[in-house]
Amino acid sequence: MARRNCDYNKVAIVGAGKVGMTAAYALLLDGIANEIVLFGRDASKLTGERLDLEHAMALTYKTKIVATDDYEDLRDTDVVVFSAGAAQLPGESRLDLVGKNVKIMETMLPPIMAVAPRAIVLMVANPVDILTYRAIKMCGVPEGQIFGSGTTLDTARFRFHLSEFLPVNPRSIHTYVLGEHGDSSFPLISSASVGGQSLSSFPGFSKEKAQDAYQKARDAAAEIINSKGATYYGIGAAVTTIVRAILRGAQTVLPVSVLVHDYYGVDDICLSLPAIIDRSGASEVIKPSLDETEQEQLRQSAASLREFLT
Repeated sequence: MARRNCDYNKVAIVGAGKVGMTAAYALLLDGIANEIVLFGRDASKLTGERLDLEHAMALTYKTKIVATDDYEDLRDTDVVVFSAGAAQLPGESRLDLVGKNVKIMETMLPPIMAVAPRAIVLMVANPVDILTYRAIKMCGVPEGQIFGSGTTLDTARFRFHLSEFLPVNPRSIHTYVLGEHGDSSFPLISSASVGGQSLSSFPGFSKEKAQDAYQKARDAAAEIINSKGATYYGIGAAVTTIVRAILRGAQTVLPVSVLVHDYYGVDDICLSLPAIIDRSGASEVIKPSLDETEQEQLRQSAASLREFLT
């Protein structure tokens, strides 16, 4: 069978739960994908999801929607959004999902890579750092071809809560949440900026307010899950932002979960760090200036995850 036109973008959503389907819907609204494949085990549910998306097409973008449980339909996929797995329940941390979701990933990812060996794999299922690390080690693909959504959403939340007391749009606040996508994450404050001015010297800034903004961002998932059972709108938008950066070769810097190599003394673990996202995936990791406190927080975040890799 002939290879598709190189301008044709095919994205597969693996796992058609709330996160996966919200990501599919956000991608449809964005219009970046020519084809969206919904892949999962429940064929009848997938058919309903496909029809629901198709009925929006007259109001959005013409996109081919495929609903399938056949791995062969993933052939020639450009980006695989891996969201298959058990969801975080009220009272659980993301790390509570390690055992069951690692097994799901180890079962599903090899046959996906067999039919789509060049696909960029965006790991979204939790705990995303552990799953990303396991997937990289298992598949042996080029550096950056598999990476996780990481703290892209945490960072968006943090910037939003900072904007509640700073008189600027959150998109103009240049800072990140780094480390684990979870309780051991930390905010980058020492080198953060707004319009070229350091965040710490910006009018209205205080360490107490910044820490409060970070705490709101860190605790947001638990609050949302306790309130309505799951969080999916924010991550759907985050997935679309990352996929768009890949397909457009945008070289956008985003905080994603990547394999760390001798980074402020941290090695051989997946953590969220600023990385350049393009057609090859996470092509290069950026090394922002971290003060001594932030460096220690990075090491502590790595240590909290490492026990789950043994």
